[in-house]
Amino acid sequence: KQDVVADANSLLNSIKESGKVALYGIYFDTGKSILKSESQPALEEVSKLLKNNPALKLYVVGHTDNTGTFDSNIKLSMDRAMAVVSELKSKYAITPDRLVAFGSGPVSPVATNDTEEGKALNRRVELVKQ
Repeated sequence: KQDVVADANSLLNSIKESGKVALYGIYFDTGKSILKSESQPALEEVSKLLKNNPALKLYVVGHTDNTGTFDSNIKLSMDRAMAVVSELKSKYAITPDRLVAFGSGPVSPVATNDTEEGKALNRRVELVKQ
């Protein structure tokens, strides 16, 4: 379980500082790519970020931990990134030219995959400035 949901200004500040921000608060069932309803607060903040910064274009990058096969994690991370992009386009009216989905799978961890806490941090969606 991940409970960190940043507001639009915090997201923007991170993007300005490092060119990206990890979006915790986007939820999926294990092995699935259907957004859970608990993801809506984070998606609303991403929508605010984009609406308040009309020139901003983002890569939406899905990440996984190392559980399962490499190929399945690459596919899962891409499917999850595409689910976020699709939701932002359809529910929040973000234009398609502002978002590109990409799946990184397990190749860019931010923590060890040897603990459950580390795996939870590695399962994330990042917004990367284009």
